Amino acid sequence: MSEGVERESMEYDVVIVGAGPAGLAAAIRLKQLAEAAGAEISVAVLEKGSEVGAHILSGAVIDPIAFNELIPNWKELGAPLETPVAEDKFIVLGPQGSASLPMPLMPGFMHNHGNYIASLGNVCRWLAQQAEALGVEIYPGMAVSDLVMTAEGGVKGVVAGVFGLDKDGEPGPDYQPGMELHGKYVFIGEGVRGSLAKVLKARFGLSEGKDPEKFGIGLKELWQVPAEVFKPGLVQHTVGWPLDDKTGGGSFLYHFGDNYVAVGMVVHLNYKNPWLSPFDEFQRFKHHPDVAKHLAGGKRIAYGARAISEGGLQSIPQMYFPGGVLLGDSAGLVNVPRIKGSHNAMKSGMLAAEAAFAAIQAGRAGDELKEYEEAFDRSWIRKELNLVRNAKPILSRYGTIIGGAIGMIDMWTNRLLGGFSVFGTLHHGKSDAESTGLAKDYKPIVYPKPDGVLSFDKLSSVFLSNTNHDENQPAHLKLKDPSVPISVNLAKYGEPARLYCPAGVYEVLYDEGGQNPRFQINFQNCVHCKTCDIKDPSQNINWTTPQGGDGPNYPNM
Repeated sequence: MSEGVERESMEYDVVIVGAGPAGLAAAIRLKQLAEAAGAEISVAVLEKGSEVGAHILSGAVIDPIAFNELIPNWKELGAPLETPVAEDKFIVLGPQGSASLPMPLMPGFMHNHGNYIASLGNVCRWLAQQAEALGVEIYPGMAVSDLVMTAEGGVKGVVAGVFGLDKDGEPGPDYQPGMELHGKYVFIGEGVRGSLAKVLKARFGLSEGKDPEKFGIGLKELWQVPAEVFKPGLVQHTVGWPLDDKTGGGSFLYHFGDNYVAVGMVVHLNYKNPWLSPFDEFQRFKHHPDVAKHLAGGKRIAYGARAISEGGLQSIPQMYFPGGVLLGDSAGLVNVPRIKGSHNAMKSGMLAAEAAFAAIQAGRAGDELKEYEEAFDRSWIRKELNLVRNAKPILSRYGTIIGGAIGMIDMWTNRLLGGFSVFGTLHHGKSDAESTGLAKDYKPIVYPKPDGVLSFDKLSSVFLSNTNHDENQPAHLKLKDPSVPISVNLAKYGEPARLYCPAGVYEVLYDEGGQNPRFQINFQNCVHCKTCDIKDPSQNINWTTPQGGDGPNYPNM
C-alpha cells in the first residue's frame, strides 16, 4: 500500500501499533514467555503520542484482574492503581433533584469494590517502564501512517515516522520518509476507530456478518478540589438529566489521588437530534447540585475527549488477518454497562502474545493467528461481554429509564442462568451516522453560556488538553468530497460537525452579509477523539494520523 518511496527497514518478530494497555500488555507477555522458554523475541511498540500516555484518556475505574495475571506483584512494583474504591453510588438525575438506586439491585459485576481509581495514562506509562525493563523497544512520537503488504496480500509491517510533508503533501525542507518496520506478526492496538484498523476491516472483510459498530463520545475533566470536598475512593455514576430519555448516555465522577476529581460524561453517538452538542451537555451537567458539590472551590486542570466502543459482542470483527491481529479497542472490547475496557484490552494483548509466541516458536510467520480468536472465545473477556450483550440494544429500543430497568433484569438473568436471556441476542440496527435525524424535524437547542467557574467554552478547554499540531503539514482530517459539508450536511442536518466535535475543529462561516457559507477545518484543535469519522451523517470525513508527536498531551488522564 505504501508505494514509490524508498525507505530503510527494520525487522522484528512482533511489531505493535499503539502503546495503550493492550499493546503494552502484549509486549510484556511476549517477553515473559520468551524468558520462561529461554528464547529470544524482538518486540517494537510504536506510539503516535509525544510520550506514552499522552493520548490516553479514560475515567478510570480499573478492574485489576488482568494486572493480577500479567504482573502478580504489581502492588510491590508500584503500579499507579493508587486509590481503592471505597464508596459506590448510582444516581438518576432530574432537572432539579435526583434519586439514588440501591446498589444491591445491580448484579455483582456492576459493583466497583475491589477496583481502583487511577489515571490510565499513568498506568500506561508504568506498563511501558515494565516493558522496557524486559527489553521491549518503545518508540513514542512515531505515528504509523501506512501498512506494508506482502506480495500475497498479507500484512508484512507498517510505515512509521514520516515527517516534514508540507500542506500540499509534498516533501518540505525537513522531510523524512520514515521507516518500514517489518514483523512476523503485526498487532494493531490503535484504540477506537483507528485508521489502520479501518483499512484492515475493509480490506479483509473482517466485519462481514457482524453488527454495525457502535460508539459513544466520552468527555472528561480533571479537577483538583479542597480537602473538605475530597472523598477519596468515591465512585459516582449517573443517568438522566441533562440528556432526554431517548438520548443514551451517563456520567462518571471519581475522587482519587492528590485531591483529584475526574468528572465526565458519555453520550451515545446514535442520538438523533442533530442540534445536540455533547460538549455543551457536559458543561451544563456540572451545574446539577449532585455534581457541583464535588467541584466546589476546585480548579479545572485538564480536559479531553475520545470515542468509546459500544457495540459489544455483536460488533466484534474477526480479530485476525493475514500477518496480524486486532487488540483491545481496535476490536471493540469495552463492557458498556460497566464503563470499563482496559482490563479486557490487557487480556486481549496477553492472548495475542501467547498465540504469536507459540506460532513463532513453531517457525510460522505472516499467517493467520486463528488461535488468538479461539483463545478469546474461551476467555473471561467473552464471558463478560456475553452477560451484557443486550444492554446497549435494549437502551436503544426502550430509552434510558425503561431500557435501563429491562437491561438490569436481562443482566441478572444472564448472570444467574449462565448466559440465558429471554431476548436471546438482540442486534444493533443502523450505524451511528445513519441514526442522525434531519434538522427540520428537531428544535435547535439553546445552551446556557458558560460561567467560567463550573462550565467553560471549547477553546479554553482545548487549551487544557495541551493540543498542538504543526500547521505546515497536510490536514489529517480529510474530506472525501469538499462540497458535502455545505451542499448536503448544512442543508439537511444543520452541519452537526460543528456541534458533535468537542474541540471546535469544524465551523460554518458566512460573509458579512450572512450569506455564502463555507466550511472551515481547524485541524490544529483536534484532540483525536475520532467522533467526526463516526458521526458525520454523510460519512465524508476520514480521520488519519498527523505526524508523530502531534495532538493532545494529556497529564494524569
